[in-house]
Amino acid sequence: MAEFQALVLREADGKVSSAIETISEADLPPGEVTVAVEYSTLNYKDGMIVNGIGRLVRKYPHVPGVDFAGTVEQSSSPQYKAGDKVVLTGWRVGEVSWGGYGQKARVKAGQLVPLPPGLTTRQAMAIGTAGFTAMLAVMALEQHDLKPDAGQVLVTGAAGGVGSVSVALLAKLGYRVTASTGRPETHDYLKRLGATAFIERAELAKAPTRPLDSERWAGAIDSVGGTTLASLITQLAYRASVASCGLAGGSDLALTVLPFLLRGVNLLGIDSVMCPFDRRRDAWHRLSRDLPRDKLEAMIETIPLESVPGWAGRILRGGVRGRLVVAVTPDKP
Repeated sequence: MAEFQALVLREADGKVSSAIETISEADLPPGEVTVAVEYSTLNYKDGMIVNGIGRLVRKYPHVPGVDFAGTVEQSSSPQYKAGDKVVLTGWRVGEVSWGGYGQKARVKAGQLVPLPPGLTTRQAMAIGTAGFTAMLAVMALEQHDLKPDAGQVLVTGAAGGVGSVSVALLAKLGYRVTASTGRPETHDYLKRLGATAFIERAELAKAPTRPLDSERWAGAIDSVGGTTLASLITQLAYRASVASCGLAGGSDLALTVLPFLLRGVNLLGIDSVMCPFDRRRDAWHRLSRDLPRDKLEAMIETIPLESVPGWAGRILRGGVRGRLVVAVTPDKP
């Protein structure tokens, strides 16, 4: 059996450590499709897993990486054949089962999506779970009647992965985007992605002082949660919606039902992990069509596999701008 390099997590005395190791293809989990991984990415959840936070991984040794893109090497499924380019995000891969921080991965055929025309594997991982989630959020807002001429659309956590892709997508589709961030140094970056206005993170992070505030937002994409989500819900315009897709600011939601009863606003939950295949495929094709490549390139920093542990700490501290692409197999296009 062939051997390959992977970032392996091990647990001892309640502490999780990581190191690049050589492992055998025979050690891969069961599945119909074996993929030669070219690129992965670093998401907030990856940062938690690599640092052993939240007990997301229950069995060690473990290969993390919730996303990957690469080329099919072997397949016992009629869905894929050797040479096919594929993408994986979600399905608790990299959490419950081994993931993309290894040069080979083996998964169920139903967990993969064909790489859409017009995207490289590197670009797919520049999008990754964060960008895929952003696209699902935009699609949900569209399905709840958001139109480009409706007014300002708020994006919280705007300089992060979900936020960056959300800003770029919304701007390309003709929306006026207000970006919320606590990092003023990212304003120029966000302007280049398409943001037209800014609001300080601290302003939204204050707990609402009344059940309904002035109508301000035609729609919103929120990756923060907590008091930020509660606050912006009180500011949604009549029949407006917020797509909720993160909890970096907390999981509690303290507000009244009055915005829902008196303004008919909508709180839309976005699940990218167990999202069904047809919607995944549609979202990836929308990303291929609607996400400007120059804006995507402006978000990317590429790092080698051995640098993941260091960056995993930074992403948890809010020290990452845009998207981190992990070059799992060097020298790929």
